[in-house]
Order: sequence, then structure tokens, then C-alpha cells
Amino acid sequence: MTRDEVGMDAEAEASPGTQSEGKSENGVAVAFGRQLKLLRMRSGLDRVEFGKRLGYAAQSVASFEQGRRIPQPEFVDKADRLLEAGGLLMALKEELARSQYPAFFRDMARLEGEAVELCAYDTHMVKGLLQTEEYTRAVLAMRRPLLDEDTIEQRVSARLARQEIFSRWPAPLMSFVVEEPVLRRPLGGRAVLHGQLAQLLKFGRFRNVEIQVMPLDRDDNAGVDGAFTVVTRRGGEQLVYTEAQGRSNWLSDRDETRLAAARYGIIRSQALTPRESLGFIEKLLGEL
Repeated sequence: MTRDEVGMDAEAEASPGTQSEGKSENGVAVAFGRQLKLLRMRSGLDRVEFGKRLGYAAQSVASFEQGRRIPQPEFVDKADRLLEAGGLLMALKEELARSQYPAFFRDMARLEGEAVELCAYDTHMVKGLLQTEEYTRAVLAMRRPLLDEDTIEQRVSARLARQEIFSRWPAPLMSFVVEEPVLRRPLGGRAVLHGQLAQLLKFGRFRNVEIQVMPLDRDDNAGVDGAFTVVTRRGGEQLVYTEAQGRSNWLSDRDETRLAAARYGIIRSQALTPRESLGFIEKLLGEL
């Protein structure tokens, strides 16, 4: 082990006592990191040389080995081949990807990938699936207790990776209803909001995506109980997801999920149509 590696490991060992609130150890990432380090050392490579061969900085390799960052799938594949691990590292890719998310959201992330239809009503901020990188980073930086920088970057990457759903085929049907104040609230600043509204227009023009705005002037709104998401799986099974204060809740009872789906249908009928909504968002963009 080189002197620089000793320094990096010493820093990592000292960090638990200074971690900010909201940071928790990712067991899957830690286990992967230990395996990666053992295989690298067995191959006689220091972090600098190993990183150079894979196109990564030694500091990034250190973060992966210490379980502080989750590597991209491409890194895992390359490392497995370079270290002649025989698939040992690649076998952890799925668990690594799932572990990127906060514990309360992991089941939802998995079900998003299986959904044939997804309907979401949001009241406080733009749905994570629709967020730009800048909007996501701004929102995560506002969390209290504060999240540390590694956790923020990890969650930004994970949230953006979920947008793969938009290029999936067969394409799932997706409907989003968002309250007007969400589109006016400049989280992260006016430039961030401008980029976010532009992205909503882009997604809203996809053939399998409908985005609708619930305007402030409506005197009837079936969404008074708050945000929720209805996920439909193959075979017609429906699940309802709600989230608040870092906790999630699932409804799977058939009567409850049918009522939630019906409520969502009413909310859609009360909102602006998809075409009207895109025009409304374009108007807001012009005001920024």
C-alpha cells in the first residue's frame, strides 16, 4: 500500500465521528469496496495505476473501496475484467444500483422499472423522475438535517439514472399532475427553475407521457389529501406509494388502490389538459 493510500484510508477511518446527519453506511457498497480492494491488491496494482487503466482518479478508486461512493456499472464491468474476478464484482451490480437510493425508496425504484403505467400527483416539488440535475442537487442541498456532499452526489446520480424509464421499450404510460405553485417556486434560483421548466416541456412532448398542471384558480381539487403515486404492474396489479418526512408507505389492498386510481382520475379531470398545460409552462418560461 502506498503512502497516499494510507492517508486516504486513515481519513476514511476518522470520518464516522464527523459525518453530518442523514449519512448512513451503505452495507452493499462497503462489501463491494472491500472485495474490490482485495482483488486490486492481489493483482499488485496501487490505486493510481489501477485507476489509470480504468480511466478514474486514485481518489475515486479510494471512495469506491471505502464504500463512500457507488461506482457506475461501466466501472464494475471494467474492474471485473481487469482484475480477472470471474464475474464476482459484476454479480453485485444490481444490488449496488438498488443501494444508491435511500432505504425508504428502494422498493419504489425497483417497481418503477417494472411499471407498465405510472400516475403521479405532486404538490411540493417536481417529481424526481422529471427533475434536472441542477434541480435535484438544489433540492437535496436544502434537506435538513444536512446531507454530506458524497450522499448528495450519490443521490443525484441515482435520481438521474431513473430517467432511463423514458427510453425503455415497451414504453410505460406515464401521467403527472403537478400543482401550479411547484412550477413557480424558484428552488435553487431562477436559472435552475428555467432549466426545469424546459425539461418538463421536453418530457411532456413524449408520446407516452402526459404532464398536467393543477391551476391555483380551481375551487375544487380532489388532491387535498396530498401527493401519491399509482404504479400498475403487468397483469394489472396496482400499488399506491406515498412519502413524507423520509418515510414511505405502500397500499396494496385492492379496494384502496382502486379508490386511489379513481381519485387520480378525478384530479386529472380537474387539471388543465396536457396541451393546455404545455402552453401554461411555456408561458411561465417566458416570464423568467
